[in-house]
Amino acid sequence: MADGNWDYLLKLLPSDWEHSAKELGAARRLRGFQSVSALLRTLLLHVGHGYSLRTSVVIAKSAGWAALSDVALLKRLRASESWLQHLCAGLLKDSAMTIPIAVNGLQMRLVDGTVIDEPGATGSKWRVLYSLRVPDWQCDSFALTPVKGKGNGESLTRFSIKPGDCLLADRGFSHLAGIEHVSKSGGHVIVRLQDQITPLENEDGSPLDLLGWLRGFNHPGEMGSRPVWLRPARAGAPRVAARLCIVRKTVEASTLAGRKTQQRARRKGQQLQAATLEHTAWIVVLTTLKQEVLSAEAVLEWYRVRWQIELAFKRLKSLADVGHLPKRDAASSRAWVYGKLLIALLTEKMQRHAAALSPWGGRWLDQDPPPEPLA
Repeated sequence: MADGNWDYLLKLLPSDWEHSAKELGAARRLRGFQSVSALLRTLLLHVGHGYSLRTSVVIAKSAGWAALSDVALLKRLRASESWLQHLCAGLLKDSAMTIPIAVNGLQMRLVDGTVIDEPGATGSKWRVLYSLRVPDWQCDSFALTPVKGKGNGESLTRFSIKPGDCLLADRGFSHLAGIEHVSKSGGHVIVRLQDQITPLENEDGSPLDLLGWLRGFNHPGEMGSRPVWLRPARAGAPRVAARLCIVRKTVEASTLAGRKTQQRARRKGQQLQAATLEHTAWIVVLTTLKQEVLSAEAVLEWYRVRWQIELAFKRLKSLADVGHLPKRDAASSRAWVYGKLLIALLTEKMQRHAAALSPWGGRWLDQDPPPEPLA
């Protein structure tokens, strides 16, 4: 990267980026680094490019940014956790994103996961699951497991839940076992519904005719909600009470979503059902929060936050396709997440500057969330 480009990138950071590095412990002593700028550049080289610690220090030394060992760089990554989180929070605050007013007693948590291919002879695949608290954007959960093996898939069961936690998740987490796990622990979910793997019932126990209900909402922007129950996995087990909150998309958004659904089906060699294509005309969100706690509109607004940050998550996933992962301690793992997210947010801000308008465009229902990751 040319120095002019790097100087431009530094201008996109929060104004206190250099001072906060010293205040938060990342650069109280700059042993091995020419400057705070060189420290950040070396960290982003390691995290963003996915280079090993050893390769990163070799490149940094040849570029004149730093002179230290790979062990020292790992220690510096650990020490930079709070600083990188602070930079992410500053960029998120500076973005076009609006956060709904938090409900007393609820801790909102954005959860997501991705599969990462590590370079090298083994070509290991790892699944990363993490959670970010809103609105302070603290990473309060980081799990790293092999992709293969029982219990290693994307599931809300992989997260520790405290009473009052509300997990915001995309449809990949719309599994009965995960929702039951959160509910039994005193938490709640707001999750994009995947009806094929989340069986729903009416109050009398009969199967829910979801599409028949959705067809009653024909006008773009029209919202609705209704109570549902999750069919228990085991006979005799209690049902989980929930609500569906929906909004009808615009014609343009419905057409775009239908096109993406058809493309995914072709890539996977699947025969697309007409009902599946019709479903794309609505955004359908499942929540276990009661109406008196959060209205349908508020539920959809909170899911909007999840959708907006998904744009950053999507970049995070593309940046994380290849890379060496921290596997030894929680601090370096969280710092790694913040580093990836920081790069994604800087990319988003650069695009926003280039376009000179909000990256989210007009009303959110005019657009559709990014397609599900193929992984």
